[in-house]
Amino acid sequence: MAPLRAAVARTAAALCAALAVAAAPADSEAQPRLYKYRDASGARVYSDRPPDGVREFEEATLERQREPAEVRVYRLVEDDGEWLVAQNTYFAPVQIAYELASMRNVAPDTPRRGLEVLPPRSQTELLLVRPADPALPVEFEYRFRFLPGDPRAVHAPARPYRLPYALASAFRVSQAFPSTITHSTLESRHAIDFEMPVGTAVHAAREGVVIEVASDYFDAGLDPATDGPRANIVRILHDDGTMALYAHLNWNSIRVVPGQRVERGESIADSGNTGFSTGPHLHFVVQRNADGRMESVPVQFAGPAGEPIEVHTGDRPVAY
Repeated sequence: MAPLRAAVARTAAALCAALAVAAAPADSEAQPRLYKYRDASGARVYSDRPPDGVREFEEATLERQREPAEVRVYRLVEDDGEWLVAQNTYFAPVQIAYELASMRNVAPDTPRRGLEVLPPRSQTELLLVRPADPALPVEFEYRFRFLPGDPRAVHAPARPYRLPYALASAFRVSQAFPSTITHSTLESRHAIDFEMPVGTAVHAAREGVVIEVASDYFDAGLDPATDGPRANIVRILHDDGTMALYAHLNWNSIRVVPGQRVERGESIADSGNTGFSTGPHLHFVVQRNADGRMESVPVQFAGPAGEPIEVHTGDRPVAY
């Protein structure tokens, strides 16, 4: 392996600094649960959380329809040392930062940290950890962090995006840049929220390959830390390496699977009200991997004659 440049090493160190040591991949996420009960008015409720109080309810475990994409790192013992090998199951490139820790009998010229871009659906040798004394075993732990996308990607759409709903339809924009009431992070600054009734068809704004799907959640809440990760989503990788995120989708409505290529305008799911949300809407954002951080990018949509237009809070843009 070629020596890592100092700048790359510093980036890797920053990415890894807050991580706990992981000698093996983390345990898989628990199976989702479904709770069925009646509310105070007698209406039937389906939720992924148990009801408060002593109300009677039914509980069941849901079978996952697809395995989530992930990155695993494992050790491969060879005659000259141990290789760290990364397995990327995403249908997209992934950037990984890794760092060695708690080392004993490790050759002094072994890099302590590194940064790599893993190709889609690949296994990549990251680092050979050689012993300082070949007569003694190598001992070390490692930690790592990863982010989908290639940091070399440049946002360069061939034409304006299509609005993400049916042709001739229009929905009010409840939040768009420069309004950042709930879009205050780098990854969401240029996101656009469209007010949509639950069950409205969501269409792909641009062609690409589906790389991530989440559809296990039923309801919404107002706690960003707890409810933020509980949004049903579809993430699509574009040909230029950027990614579109469609979030707060309705449970059991997603029509695409990872690895599937979708065309511009194709129906991919229904809008919903899941995750961190104050009401039914579609959260749409285009992002890129900005060398270890997800960064949103501004987008333009197609107007009546295909000309690029920007949307603002309070607009009701029509899809053409």
